[in-house]
Amino acid sequence: MLGLEHYLILSAILFSIGLYGVLSKRNAIIILMCIELMLNAVNITLVAFSRYVVPALLTGQVFAIFVIVVAATEAAVGLAIILAIYRGLEDIDVTKINLLKW
Repeated sequence: MLGLEHYLILSAILFSIGLYGVLSKRNAIIILMCIELMLNAVNITLVAFSRYVVPALLTGQVFAIFVIVVAATEAAVGLAIILAIYRGLEDIDVTKINLLKW
């Protein structure tokens, strides 16, 4: 039977993979995908704690839905910014983007 520890280990592994991707990759779309992976790891943790700590309440599920909504808006805004940068520079390498520098 799966316990709370199994879900927390899975969530920690997914979060670590996402964090590694954010810190090591240079492609902006891959960075957005890794951020989404990190948010999904947080959702697993929220639902697992809600299920095993207070099973009568649905607080973890409600917070997970809020995180999903925030992740969807983050993806939409992030992709819009990436498209705007790509149209101007023809490249989405984050090390070459210095639009905010003076």
